Amino acid sequence: MRNRVIVSIVVLAVALAFSSVASAQTAAKSTPTWLKCPRCQNNQEIRDSREKYKVDTHPFNAHDLSGIWGNNGVPLNMKAVPPLTDWGKEQYQATKAEESAAGLAVSNSKDGMLICDPLGFPRLFAYNYGFEFVMLPDRVIQFFEWGHTFRTIWTDGRKLPDDPPQARWLGYAIGHWDGDTFVVESNGFDDRSWLSEDRRDRRWGFPHSDQMTTVERYTRTNFGAMDASLTITDPKTFTQPWTTAGKINLAPDTELWEYFCVTSESEEFNTRLTDPASGKTSNPGGR
Repeated sequence: MRNRVIVSIVVLAVALAFSSVASAQTAAKSTPTWLKCPRCQNNQEIRDSREKYKVDTHPFNAHDLSGIWGNNGVPLNMKAVPPLTDWGKEQYQATKAEESAAGLAVSNSKDGMLICDPLGFPRLFAYNYGFEFVMLPDRVIQFFEWGHTFRTIWTDGRKLPDDPPQARWLGYAIGHWDGDTFVVESNGFDDRSWLSEDRRDRRWGFPHSDQMTTVERYTRTNFGAMDASLTITDPKTFTQPWTTAGKINLAPDTELWEYFCVTSESEEFNTRLTDPASGKTSNPGGR
């Protein structure tokens, strides 16, 4: 009897030892680590991570958009730029880049981005370095790497304000589901932002008025991809709506990093490159 007890104790000790080793190995494998930013992955790493998670065949909930998406945004459709109104033409011409003494344009020299103004929305739809959707019971939070900023899309049943009390760089946003499509409606935008630089020439930027409204539509087509569209309506600036559509891929094995526009760095860049290109000279003494 005594021998049986001793054997049982030994077997139990060995089992516990192996269990501890297995637990330690499992813990080691599952220990969180720092991940790359969406734009930091090379093409092979992107392919490897998508294969690792079988993103094209993995089960998914169409009403769950959680995750980090894309690595740069969906550029506005330059082939579908609507005609400008007379007011819109004036605002567009006012964005024209300065020119050097030799008559060469200084690309984007009037872009508020160069002095660290917020990009605003919907520019962040087109240019964001990747974003993350976080689904909550009464709202969806959209975090953007560019500017390390976020916006709240309310899903609690509220309506957009008819007369927004204050213009916002990212506007007021509400969301609802239309079948398997998440629809986001926004208004109340600060008109200091650009919609985008004009990528057809890059010497101008597309303006908008405070009357602009936007509608976004996001449809998750599988675990690793979703269709996205943006419609801009601004009757003061454009004679018809402007729609852009594209596909945004999930970015597994990534996390958003900081990407701040730092005023001191921006000033140094402008002093070193932008100002000399436009023919400006620095004046250290302020005289």
